[in-house]
Amino acid sequence: MINRALLFLLLFVVLDTSAQEVYELWPGVVPGQKSPKADDEVKPDRGDGVTRLTNITNPAITVYEGVTDKQKRIGLIVCPGGGYQHLAIDKEGTEIAAWLNELGYTAFVLTYRVPDNLEGAIQDLRQSITWVRHHKDRYSIDADKIGTIGFSAGANLSVWCQSSLNMGTVEERSAATQNFQLLIYPAGYDEGPRNSLTPGLIINKFTTPTFIFATADDKYANSALVLAKALRDAKIPVELHLLPEGGHGYGLRAGNTAATTWPDLAARWLTTFAE
Repeated sequence: MINRALLFLLLFVVLDTSAQEVYELWPGVVPGQKSPKADDEVKPDRGDGVTRLTNITNPAITVYEGVTDKQKRIGLIVCPGGGYQHLAIDKEGTEIAAWLNELGYTAFVLTYRVPDNLEGAIQDLRQSITWVRHHKDRYSIDADKIGTIGFSAGANLSVWCQSSLNMGTVEERSAATQNFQLLIYPAGYDEGPRNSLTPGLIINKFTTPTFIFATADDKYANSALVLAKALRDAKIPVELHLLPEGGHGYGLRAGNTAATTWPDLAARWLTTFAE
């Protein structure tokens, strides 16, 4: 369980831990949630070295500030995957934050509502983007350099979040839209007729530049291809990489060529926004 001590700061709650600052996204009632807030639940160990959180009722972000001598004015919200059932909080969360820190970027690991709560997860990601933008000066981040990096379901969430805002007001988009997104082994974009774009996803002129990485032997690989085509058709800048092998769910962990390939490609892509 995650032990959280409450301390109110501005309109949010900072949770005191020994390692990092953790902030509740919803200090009062969590929108649309009937059950009371409780500690995140750690799922039983599968013996694969992955820590999985579930039954998240108190969404939060954990702040990881970039290495001082390399620090760039960019913030990235990290969205772990887990099929909307749990969050692979280390493999696709804290380990990604550490990698981003080494590149000089400030990372914010998001624990969004699971299981089976896409609407709540979208609200959580929108709120986290708004929170980071509101606190940009505190972390030396430019308001137009806030992005997301998502893995599997976390990548799916990133696109759904932006889709939910693409037809919103200018004020809503300004506050809660990421300026770019990185989607690593994404899933769930090809649930339309004949594996076409998932109904309800809106890809239009308001969608932001996107980096996509997947492998051909991943059973979800078609999602990457379908989304890349939709972005291209909408004239949105997109960079797609598809390796022959690598499977799904590798994060940054050694022993997989895909896991050692995507970070270099993504780091190079990110330099465009650091200029």
